[in-house]
Amino acid sequence: MLGYRSEGTAVGQYLGLFPNDGPGIQLLLQRVDDPKPVKNRLHLDLRTRDLDSEITRVLAAGARMLTDEPMTEWGFTWHVLADPDGNEFCVVQPPESHWAA
Repeated sequence: MLGYRSEGTAVGQYLGLFPNDGPGIQLLLQRVDDPKPVKNRLHLDLRTRDLDSEITRVLAAGARMLTDEPMTEWGFTWHVLADPDGNEFCVVQPPESHWAA
């Protein structure tokens, strides 16, 4: 969903993700067997200019919608979703004024 690629295979419980275009933040994911008790310790908000298109894309990739209607606050509109393991994340459309020129 982020436009990242994995390089190689997972080493133990770790998998590295790298930006497709080279520069940027690298992510290291760690799989654990612990059950998720309640709220995630890490929550991603994925910003997009087109909320409906991005929601359609992440649902097709296996996400599950947790909100029936979009939420709004201070000009931001978003949905809460969960990945296949139940980890919540939001897809957010900020007001146009929040995008860099």
